[in-house]
Amino acid sequence: MNEALVVMTRGVIAFFTLLIFTRLLGKQQISEFTYFDYILGITIGSTASTLTVDLTSRAWDHWIGLLTWIVVVFLLQWVTLKSRSISKYVDGEPTVIIMNGRIMENNMRKMRLRLSELMGQLRVKGIFNIKEVEFAVMETNGVLSVQKKSQYQPLTAEQMDINTEYNGLNTELIYDGVIVEQNLKQINLDKEWLIQELNNKNINDYSEVFLADLDTEGNLYVDTYDDHIKIPVEVSDD
Repeated sequence: MNEALVVMTRGVIAFFTLLIFTRLLGKQQISEFTYFDYILGITIGSTASTLTVDLTSRAWDHWIGLLTWIVVVFLLQWVTLKSRSISKYVDGEPTVIIMNGRIMENNMRKMRLRLSELMGQLRVKGIFNIKEVEFAVMETNGVLSVQKKSQYQPLTAEQMDINTEYNGLNTELIYDGVIVEQNLKQINLDKEWLIQELNNKNINDYSEVFLADLDTEGNLYVDTYDDHIKIPVEVSDD
């Protein structure tokens, strides 16, 4: 068999193997990495790439290696659910970086976190003045969780004694030109109702709709492929 075809075949096998394993492991493995996730990602990625291009060895051996790592991950996930001490050792623990408005320099040194990195992560959260921070905790996945001081927190409807209504989630009725009939059934509506609503908005064919969703108050939002929006033309100063 042609080498290029062999590489392509093994590449497809590696891709779908990783896809299946990732779905089995859950969304945690594709979120922000913990130490364990980082090691796992490097090893599995390296094994998958070797499976693809290393034609001097059998593909079966690499696939068994991938399977072994996945089994180990499943076992560790189960063990860490049962044992907090093992979980702390594998994933680490959250570390307090700012407490009561004061920077914990010793904890920063343990985390090998520079002040510039801390300030950068605060800016990402919209905090440009460190005096606004009451607590900041470095989570096990490297994300900084921040609680602002009470005087810098925005007012909530509860604090202002304002009654609010339940919003809930919108229901997608048309997605990329296709009616989602299952969602229509869940909210006790039918295709005829949807088509009539589209006609009321001068849309004669639902295939023209990119997205249509219904909120909990019964308002239908519709976005078509052709929005007929004029793009402003830049005027030259010359």
